[in-house]
Amino acid sequence: MTSTIDTAGGAPAQADIRRIASFLAEYASWLAGCGATCIRIEKNTRRMAGAFGVGFDISIMPAHVYVSVWDRDMTDRCVTVSKTTGKGISFDLNAKLSRLSWEVADNRLDFATAVSRFEKIKETRPTGKYEVLVLTSLANASFCRLFGGDAIAMLIVFISTLAGYRLKQIMLDDGRDIRLAFLCASFFSATISAGGHIFEIGSTPEIALGTSVLYLIPGVPYINAVSDMIDRHYLCGFSRFIDALVLTACLSAGLCAGMFILGLKWF
Repeated sequence: MTSTIDTAGGAPAQADIRRIASFLAEYASWLAGCGATCIRIEKNTRRMAGAFGVGFDISIMPAHVYVSVWDRDMTDRCVTVSKTTGKGISFDLNAKLSRLSWEVADNRLDFATAVSRFEKIKETRPTGKYEVLVLTSLANASFCRLFGGDAIAMLIVFISTLAGYRLKQIMLDDGRDIRLAFLCASFFSATISAGGHIFEIGSTPEIALGTSVLYLIPGVPYINAVSDMIDRHYLCGFSRFIDALVLTACLSAGLCAGMFILGLKWF
C-alpha cells in the first residue's frame, strides 16, 4: 500500500486495483470501528474511489466490510474483505478519517499520499484516560443537577461515577468482556451512591442513585442504530441496537443488584 498509483492517464492496472481495494476496505473498517454510521462509511469510501478513478461498491456487515473495486473498462475487478477494528467510539478518529476523504476528493491527493496520511491517522493516540475519567464524572454530576439533585447529591454522583468508570477502564484494559465491565461498573457506582439513602445524606438521595449509572448508557450505538435503519442498513442497525440493548440490560442488572444487596426498595 505504499506504491504510487497514477489514475489520471487512464484506468488503473490490475495490481493497482488490488491496492486501492485493500486500502478502501481497511479505511472502511476503521471508520466502522470508531463509531461511524453506515451512510458516512459509504459516502466517504465512494468519494475516494471516485477520486482514484475506479468503480466501487461496498457492503457493510456488523463485523466485516466487503469492498468491490473495478476499472472503467470492467476488465479487472477485486473484492476485499476487512474485519471491523474494535477501537471503540472515537469522534477524533471519525473526524480525521472523514477529513482525509475530502482531502483526497478536493485536493486530488495521489494514492501514496492518501495511504501515508491514513497510516498517520491510525497512530492517533486516544484521549488521556484520566482526563476522560474526570470529565465523565463532571458530566454525570451535571446530569444529577439537571434532574433536580442538590449539591450533596452531585458530589455523591461525582464520586460514584469516578469509581465506577475507573473500574470499567481497568477491566477493559485487562481484556475483560465489555458486558461484564458494564455490569460491575454499574454495581459499583450504585452501591456507592446508595450511601446517600442509607446514611440519609442530602435531601435528594434518590436522584443521586438514579443518575449514578447514566454515564454507562450507550447513547452513540442507539443513535447509530436509528441512523442505519433510516438509511436501510437494517443488518448493521439491528445489530447495533441489540448490542446497545444488551449493555443497557447489564447496567440495569448492576443497579438492581446493588439496590437489592443494600436492601433498598425498587419502587
